[in-house]
Amino acid sequence: MKTSSLNTKQRLLNVDALRGFALVSIMLLHNLEHFDFFFKPKNLPNWMIQLDQTIWDSTFFLFAGKSYAMFAFLFGVTFFIQMNNQAKRGNDFRLRFAWRLLLLFMFGMINSAFYEGDILTLYAFVGLFLIPFAKLKSKVVLIVAFLLFLQPFEIGKLIYYFQNPGIEVGDPQSWAYFGKLNEYIPESSLIETIKGNLTNGKKAVWLWSWENGRFFHLLCLFILGMVASKKNLFVLTNKNKRFWLKVFIVSIILFIPLFYIQKNLIGSIDDKAIRVTVKAIEKSWTNFAFTFVLMSGFLLLYFSKFWQKILNIFSPMGKMSLSNYIFQTIIGTTLYYGFGFGLYKYTGATYSLLIGIVCSIILITFSSWWMKNHKRGPLEQIWHNLTWLNSKK
Repeated sequence: MKTSSLNTKQRLLNVDALRGFALVSIMLLHNLEHFDFFFKPKNLPNWMIQLDQTIWDSTFFLFAGKSYAMFAFLFGVTFFIQMNNQAKRGNDFRLRFAWRLLLLFMFGMINSAFYEGDILTLYAFVGLFLIPFAKLKSKVVLIVAFLLFLQPFEIGKLIYYFQNPGIEVGDPQSWAYFGKLNEYIPESSLIETIKGNLTNGKKAVWLWSWENGRFFHLLCLFILGMVASKKNLFVLTNKNKRFWLKVFIVSIILFIPLFYIQKNLIGSIDDKAIRVTVKAIEKSWTNFAFTFVLMSGFLLLYFSKFWQKILNIFSPMGKMSLSNYIFQTIIGTTLYYGFGFGLYKYTGATYSLLIGIVCSIILITFSSWWMKNHKRGPLEQIWHNLTWLNSKK
């Protein structure tokens, strides 16, 4: 019993730490992007332009398309933990989870008012499709996850384009909406920014997510996280250490050729429709592989007591990830957007990264203080209370 209790506690600690790490990496990316308002300051010295480009390329290589994926994987982990805890009490959590997702969607809309690139509304929507898989056998859901990983819609398009060579395709529809950001982000009031984000901005992000296969990969990652949690793969045992080492090695082996193809071969495809579709599929696979390099690498480090102490710095932030995700949005948009300090005009990648690091330290410090005095984060407590509204918990 003592060993079991200890393992459960450890599992939650490394999951919290990984979630906190994913959230910090998301925050760094958002700062470099000026929260989706891309702008390069003018009249910078050459050395600063070169440094900015190096930092931009390095940070995007490490985290773009991977941070959200780690976050999504852990969403599936939490789903199983909640389902399993309620099953032990003889309760079916599926309907309550659907209500919980509706609440998450509402939090996401609040977040979207400040930042169009919100992922909470996407998680809430795609999360509904996770519910039917809750009680199916792991082998069945893993097959479904693999099919989702392949990007079936894009593969269908690719087959069509091969059968109809030379077909003309225009720019992605999302580009037209992203282009309208200049109408309300740079100099507008907060009210105009909110209106723009909740109308034009939501269309842009949901279209972009569809165009880049995010819906399929989100559900895939949700399912994989659910199965990993079901298999107790976060317990600190030698068996699980060997498992994550295998994941790390296989992910690197897959990533290297995929990354080479992405950088050197896809551009040589003459047919635009085929080239764009292959790029969307291949890029999603490449990001997927590197996501598991990062995630398994993090979990392997956590098996070391030395690294545990360092990585647990992220744990308090991970325990209140909903609060911190929304807090970083409000702080970041206030810093960069026109309704706030308008720092987008002055900060390239170098300064934006430094701002992101400072904001991360502030939120980590706040989270550590808050969790010493509370069981849940401020928004997590509200979410919890509303989840169990009118229940005899």
